[in-house]
Amino acid sequence: MHKEMENSPLISVIIPVHDGSATIGICLDALCGSDHDSFEAIAVDDGSADGSADIAGKYPVRLVRLPEQKGASAARNAGAREAKGKALFFIDADCVVAPGTLRQVEQAFKERPEDAAGGTYTPLPHDRGFFNTFQSIYINHSETKSPEPDYIATHAMVIGKDVFERSGGFNENFMPILEDVELSHRLRESGVNLIMRPEIQVSHIFNLNLWRSLKNAYIKSRYWVRYSLIKGDILADSGTASIGLKAMAACTITSLLLFLFGLLTGSILILLLPPLPLFFGLILNAGVIEAFFRHGGTFFGLMAVPYYSLVYPLAAAAGGVAGLLGKK
Repeated sequence: MHKEMENSPLISVIIPVHDGSATIGICLDALCGSDHDSFEAIAVDDGSADGSADIAGKYPVRLVRLPEQKGASAARNAGAREAKGKALFFIDADCVVAPGTLRQVEQAFKERPEDAAGGTYTPLPHDRGFFNTFQSIYINHSETKSPEPDYIATHAMVIGKDVFERSGGFNENFMPILEDVELSHRLRESGVNLIMRPEIQVSHIFNLNLWRSLKNAYIKSRYWVRYSLIKGDILADSGTASIGLKAMAACTITSLLLFLFGLLTGSILILLLPPLPLFFGLILNAGVIEAFFRHGGTFFGLMAVPYYSLVYPLAAAAGGVAGLLGKK
């Protein structure tokens, strides 16, 4: 480890981990391979029971141990309190940085030290496979489509330590997810600009299958709707809670209802209508559809389009309804 890293690092990389033994070693391997010469890594073990802390302790990192699980917000705040760097770079324990990532973090911080910058996932994930690739492309497209995003995700968040401290940090009494969205909105309300730096990318270990992919859509949609009801912006185009996905869900449900109604009434005319809402939804989502083909290739795109238009939106819609009803 460089001497500068030990004494006065420019960047403090903060990594919360809870029962992340399957990925924390991969994350720290990549981080220790960085070509940056002025950073420290702080791993915050959030009451893990699977040996995550023991794995992290084998690397040249500063290890902070919480005696019991307190949640990602508390873990990140604990890491920030220990940080010596001027810039904080938050990632997750299932994220993998490239050798040059921290140089890009430094550039973003030095150009706009009073603002908060966000990166994103690489279009192709660390662990390949249809559902992992689908999720990574969708998130990359959704988070980078605006230079001034609605929020900055904690899988690649760059913020000055002084700016972070003035904000009060992450809300430890907030929902179990979306704490980065809540912090981003508070930052913006206080006058801090949110900027997207799409060149700052981390590859993600998703470990998704069909069930986990749909469960992820359901859970995130449920909490997004709850938060959006509080904020009064349920129709906002906000990153992965995109207006495109919301429109696709509405179109998919409309098509399904038309199909069922056509079956019940025996009307051939009505049975011809279901493709129309789906086609309209795909037009509204032309950007992400193009991203599926561009990053994943033709065969992947041909599989991703029906999944995105017929299956994934139903899980998101079910989560949205649960959020409206206040159900778990």
